[in-house]
Amino acid sequence: MAGFRDRGPGPFDLRSVPHPALTLVVDFGTGPLVIEDTTGRQQRGSLVARLTPAVRVSGQNIECLQVRLSPLAAHAVLGVPPAELERAVVALEDLWGRDATRIRERLRDARSWEERFAVAEASLFRRPGTSPPVDPEVTWAWHRIVASRGAFAGAGAVVGPVV
Repeated sequence: MAGFRDRGPGPFDLRSVPHPALTLVVDFGTGPLVIEDTTGRQQRGSLVARLTPAVRVSGQNIECLQVRLSPLAAHAVLGVPPAELERAVVALEDLWGRDATRIRERLRDARSWEERFAVAEASLFRRPGTSPPVDPEVTWAWHRIVASRGAFAGAGAVVGPVV
């Protein structure tokens, strides 16, 4: 989890760093936060994104909280399996409705980053589970991939030089 604020004189503009997680961004600043996906489609405000090299983040007078979610955590927190998120960028309101607005308001009213992190933890990680649990095989595979830092090839696989 990280907090970001940009109140510079000019617009904030950067390309995202690819990451093996879904990124939840809750925007509570006075200026619009804009994410542009690989197709050029733009999403403003709070969102969930699969970060790819071509995703661009921009805005002015932004304040937001970013939470990176593993596929397992994303399933529990978002209420849908990550594979069901068709687009690279989805509005948080499309997933949570009015709850997304409530969380944004609570973050805006918080007086410090520590308080915002506590609000996020209470709001995001204690959401009621509305989706079925992740298959144990998927959980096992994810833990193996993380433990091996991506070098795990799976049961019965032979890893060696490509000839």
